[in-house]
Amino acid sequence: MNWYFAYGSNLDPRTFQGRRRMRPCEARRARLDGWRLVFDLPVGRGERGVANLARDAEATVHGVAYRISDWGAVWLDRTEGVPRAYRRIAVELALEDGKTLLAFTYQSPRSRADRKPSRRYMNLILRGARHHGLPDAWVRTLRDFELAADERDRQVELGAL
Repeated sequence: MNWYFAYGSNLDPRTFQGRRRMRPCEARRARLDGWRLVFDLPVGRGERGVANLARDAEATVHGVAYRISDWGAVWLDRTEGVPRAYRRIAVELALEDGKTLLAFTYQSPRSRADRKPSRRYMNLILRGARHHGLPDAWVRTLRDFELAADERDRQVELGAL
């Protein structure tokens, strides 16, 4: 068994359990100190980016630790694009009861500072954060991220003409 720390769209049960078909044995709220949430992993041709982690001694990322099978961890690597998009890193998480937990998460060295989350992507993260009862201050932090103009929305508008 493995502990996996989700901080992006995998917080959302529809994504993690639905689209990715993951079946965690357990889920626990957790935080990752010394890292900052960024959306600098490029996706698409526009300014959209997906969740990533950047080292920052003063920052904290809130998320969920899922306990998953060995097979589940391998499957998750595939769905997350390891090693092309992300790499697996070992992290130590802080739990609400003051204990720590060793886990893995994903981080990408491929970053572009000009990227931002799309509204659709951020809504997945917000839905997951609320579902798991992450701190209200963290939910406000997520809501405060500047959103990308989603070039896919423009394509839909043009197609409707």
